[in-house]
Amino acid sequence: MRTETAALLVLVLVLLAAIPASAQLDQLLRGLPSPSTTAGVEDARIRDGLKQALQVGTERAVAATGKTDGYFANRAIKILMPDTLRALERGVRAAGQGAQIDEFVLSMNRAAERAAPAAKSIFVDAIVAMGFDDARRILDGGDNAATRYFKDKTGDKLTAAFAPVVSSAMSEVGATRQYKSLTGRLHALPFGGTDAFDLDRYVVGKALDGLFVVVGEEERRIRTQPAARVTPLLKEVFAR
Repeated sequence: MRTETAALLVLVLVLLAAIPASAQLDQLLRGLPSPSTTAGVEDARIRDGLKQALQVGTERAVAATGKTDGYFANRAIKILMPDTLRALERGVRAAGQGAQIDEFVLSMNRAAERAAPAAKSIFVDAIVAMGFDDARRILDGGDNAATRYFKDKTGDKLTAAFAPVVSSAMSEVGATRQYKSLTGRLHALPFGGTDAFDLDRYVVGKALDGLFVVVGEEERRIRTQPAARVTPLLKEVFAR
């Protein structure tokens, strides 16, 4: 009996020796994820988490700005008189007609509020196109890394989308009429006059500046406040 057992053991050892070492290692590691696979899964989770964060943040930003008083009541982004008209503003207010200035400022902000919703689909396109490298840079970047990403990827498209909406809204809410009235007053003054000034372009620029300020605020909230991470994936990615 002992002889049979010993013979069987020798046979097993011979068979194991016949299997190439690499094959034995493959058998031992089979079923375990490779480093590249693990890294790929990790990158995918990070990218998906970032996309979700950006979707949440930009939707909040568009909702906050694209409503009545979204710009006008927010001191951080309220559109004020153009610098070129500040002297005129002081003169008009000194003459007791500040209400006209106030109406003009309100109308510029109303135009921006009408334009803001146009940003939503452009932000979505940028989020969909985000790759692994973009996601890594945003996650490892500063508090405004995502906001910078959006400025780079969407700035030109947002300007093109906002321009016609602002132009139309400026006419509808009376901003263009009020601007012409104000500059007409300036031309009537001794040494009055203004350099060529594109009011629509001014409002579009200020509207986009304000939008990105709010996007940046939302980004900081998600990065720094656990309560702002409203999904399990956001909690996972930003808790790292």
